[in-house]
Amino acid sequence: MTFKHAPALMVAVPLVVAYLVPLFARWRKHWVAPGAFFALFFCCVGSLSLLLKVMRSGPFTYHFGNWPPPFGIEFAVDYLAVFTVLTLSLVGFIVLIYSIDDLRHELRAEVRGWYYTLYLTLLASMFGIAMTNDIFNLFVFIEISAIASCGIISIKESRDCIEAALKYLVLSALGSGCILLAIALLYMVTGHLNMTYLAQAMPQAAELYPYNLLASLALLLVGLGIKAALFPLHVWLPDAHAAAPSPSSAVLSGLVIKIYAVAMIKLLFRVYPAFFLARTPVAEILLWLSTLAILLGSMFAMVQEDLKKMLAYSSIAQIGYVFLGVALMGENALTGGILHIFNHAVMKAMLFLAAGAFIYATGTRRIKDLAGIGQTMPVAGIAFAVGALAMVGIPLTNGFVSKWYLALGALDVGRPFFTAVVLVSSLLNGIYYLPIIINAFFRAPSGNVAAPRALPARMTAAIVVLAAAVIIFGFFPNRMAGIVAHAAQLLLGLR
Repeated sequence: MTFKHAPALMVAVPLVVAYLVPLFARWRKHWVAPGAFFALFFCCVGSLSLLLKVMRSGPFTYHFGNWPPPFGIEFAVDYLAVFTVLTLSLVGFIVLIYSIDDLRHELRAEVRGWYYTLYLTLLASMFGIAMTNDIFNLFVFIEISAIASCGIISIKESRDCIEAALKYLVLSALGSGCILLAIALLYMVTGHLNMTYLAQAMPQAAELYPYNLLASLALLLVGLGIKAALFPLHVWLPDAHAAAPSPSSAVLSGLVIKIYAVAMIKLLFRVYPAFFLARTPVAEILLWLSTLAILLGSMFAMVQEDLKKMLAYSSIAQIGYVFLGVALMGENALTGGILHIFNHAVMKAMLFLAAGAFIYATGTRRIKDLAGIGQTMPVAGIAFAVGALAMVGIPLTNGFVSKWYLALGALDVGRPFFTAVVLVSSLLNGIYYLPIIINAFFRAPSGNVAAPRALPARMTAAIVVLAAAVIIFGFFPNRMAGIVAHAAQLLLGLR
């Protein structure tokens, strides 16, 4: 893949294959999974090529049709963008491999082709969100992502899935309305949609129209907060993630809610002037909302009996870490918050896939009924244990690394209370994850758990690869942390 057109092809190829997959499903069913596999393998190669170019030559922009801004559409490929597309493509590719066998168990044959269409469309829209430098195109990609997300929730066709998708659709529409109104306000006072031109016009607009900018900021926080499931705007998440097919749960929790956090990071640090943000309580609001998300999300998870619903509530707490790093607005803190996007994507995707493996093999999802599962399904059980320990923040796992940066970042900016929040949250994570590990390995299996169904090799391989990534990026965090540190310095204007 040439560097020149890689940003456009990262979006175009999955969309083209998404269009072809239903045709394959009708006339060449054996082409469906290989077609989706090719599209995301292509995106993995593309994301790696973009990473190499940015690390060697620095950030660059791509103009569609050679039309420069402010009239043309522009993608900005910087450190945050390549970090995000790398996370999306690698985790999305591994989940796709897992889904090939799992969907035969969860979905009717007639709708599997449509699932891959929705899945590829969702990934393509998230690539667009990560790279676009235009706020209206950002809105377009957000809407595509929301529609595809509803589709991969409701495609299972059970009553719980339809209800969860409808709840998500209603709240997502509210969030989209807020984002669109915010974009209209920004365009009204600046005359620009391109983020670079917006940033240049914002200082003057902040002096002439401060209330318009304040209203736009409030609307963006609410709109993106709903979509990112930031407490207390999280009410759609538990049902949606618990009811959806396991690959959908992995992508929704590991990737989808994070991409909206990335969108908020881009807008806060690249569009709004620092002096304007300093006049507003936005940082304090995000600090306390993220703190409530971290603590209350963990408390809600502690009382769940359904394994997937417990993991869903845990995601509410984990997105709080990302926003905590953003709100502290220090280099280490922001590095920790952004790095947690990748670390949590790997951990939570693996946990949902392991949970899906338990359900596939035993038909059981109640935590109490999974006693002894680690003995009868040792690979999936050990992988789940590794992910659980990483969620707690045990050293030598990737979860520890991002929490370490967040704790140091809170101390750097003179807010030790939030360091204590990170420590307490790790304790709370241990309270609901460690009993599951004990129950899985030190209790006698019974019923379906005693004689589980054999797990297909592709499902096992996907879980093992993600579990290995949890350990590898815990032992060797510098590669990914180095990319994120560059991104944080650029966002904070330190380079």
